[in-house]
Amino acid sequence: DPHAEYSGKFILRRNDLNREKSLSRRFWILRRIDFAVIAVSIVLAFDGWISPLWIIPFVAIFITLMALHQRVLDAIKRLERSLKFYQRGIERLEDRWSGKGSKGEKYLDNKHSFAEDLDLFGEGSLFELISSARTKTGEDCLAGWLLEPAEIPEIRARQEAIEELRLRTDLREDLFTLGEEVESGVRTDILTNWAGSKPIFTSIVMPVSAAIIGALTLAAVVLWFGFGYRMAALAALIVELIFYAVYRARVAKVISSVEQPGRELELLAKILGRIEREQFSSEKLRSLRQTLETGNAPPSVQIARLARLIQILDSIRNQFFAPIAFVLAIVPQLAFGIDRWRQKSGAGIPQWIDAIGEIEALCSLAGYAYEHPQDKFPEIVEIGPCFEGEQIGHPLIQESKCIRNDVRLGKEPQMLIISGSNMSGKSTLMRTVGVNVVLALAGAPVKARQLRLSPLAIGSSMHILDSIQAGASRFYAEISRLRQILDLTNGRLPLLFLLDEILSGTNSHDRRIGA
Repeated sequence: DPHAEYSGKFILRRNDLNREKSLSRRFWILRRIDFAVIAVSIVLAFDGWISPLWIIPFVAIFITLMALHQRVLDAIKRLERSLKFYQRGIERLEDRWSGKGSKGEKYLDNKHSFAEDLDLFGEGSLFELISSARTKTGEDCLAGWLLEPAEIPEIRARQEAIEELRLRTDLREDLFTLGEEVESGVRTDILTNWAGSKPIFTSIVMPVSAAIIGALTLAAVVLWFGFGYRMAALAALIVELIFYAVYRARVAKVISSVEQPGRELELLAKILGRIEREQFSSEKLRSLRQTLETGNAPPSVQIARLARLIQILDSIRNQFFAPIAFVLAIVPQLAFGIDRWRQKSGAGIPQWIDAIGEIEALCSLAGYAYEHPQDKFPEIVEIGPCFEGEQIGHPLIQESKCIRNDVRLGKEPQMLIISGSNMSGKSTLMRTVGVNVVLALAGAPVKARQLRLSPLAIGSSMHILDSIQAGASRFYAEISRLRQILDLTNGRLPLLFLLDEILSGTNSHDRRIGA
């Protein structure tokens, strides 16, 4: 029972959230008390009442409280996102979801042959109902699957993967909560451009030279302070300055180019780390899992290595450590390490991003399948054209209001002409056929007792409007769409055409000729 599970886990997460918030308030009070103690201790030490050493343990306690409090605050954010995940699931099950999810309006294209007519995107759309993707690449992947039919082997592979993911609510919850954090940070174009740029350091001459010069300079500085050999130290520093001058531009280029990609990769590593913990049995999921196993270590481990380099780089910018880093020539060595990481692991970044996108899209469809247990996976046949639907309904209509019908199309009959009074459901029936074909060819279950179909191209003329900006009347817009539909008959797939009140925007004489 999806509703019972969502409601139960919503209550559990809410209780956990209340507990963490209570703990956060306690940490807040303890931090204020400890801060007050530190302030009083400083005053007493300044007046000579106590030793300054008494301040040290209270400072250590304050730092520890800050670290522990930050963990609690992070847990609160995760639990709030988990509550949103289950709240949205409950809203979908209770048909209160419209306008509360990602609408996918950026994928709307009035030139597409069916997307607008079948309500794939926008408020109350199929995309808003299905999508739980929290990264741009996940949304792009899901939208692409809805807009383009897949090949038969791919459809069957997706069906198997969706069936495996259907009951993995915890995985879908984790990807949702982690992905929301990634969504606000990761820009895939920046990552892929950075990963694909040319290497800056192609040999180990620079880091070896930096290590040797740094060691010699350190020794010279020690000789200066310990034994008074000032000229040796001066000579070593001059050599190091020359070294910095030679490599300054290239080092600066590496450091500046890694700033944003490094932060975004750290976010991406959270999702990768979660996926790496999963073991899959379906062929498609195992293939995607293997895509993440590039190099000698999992992507999250590889990214952790880069993160350590960036953390060291940040720490040596401190005024206290900067002189030491200069003497030891640490920054050039870090630049070489970062550039070498990009050369070794950067090629895997586009694959990691694509794999995350596909897994998120599969999880979205799996969530839809879990929340609609009565929906069935269609049977995909190779010989067509074929559409044999039994008790098919529209997935965007509430179950209590949904009228189901049997529809059969193929070699016999090849065309249905539907007539009837206004508001009798003619357009809805056509949309029902079209949207179930979209779901079926994306690999998802369909709203039907049974559906058997072959791969089909869809061409629809149901919601044609004029365009003042383009200078196109409704008649011209519909003629253009009909031309587009006719062009689809030259494709490799049989055409499922959906024409609603054809050429209704003109007079009866021209309309009859056009039809």
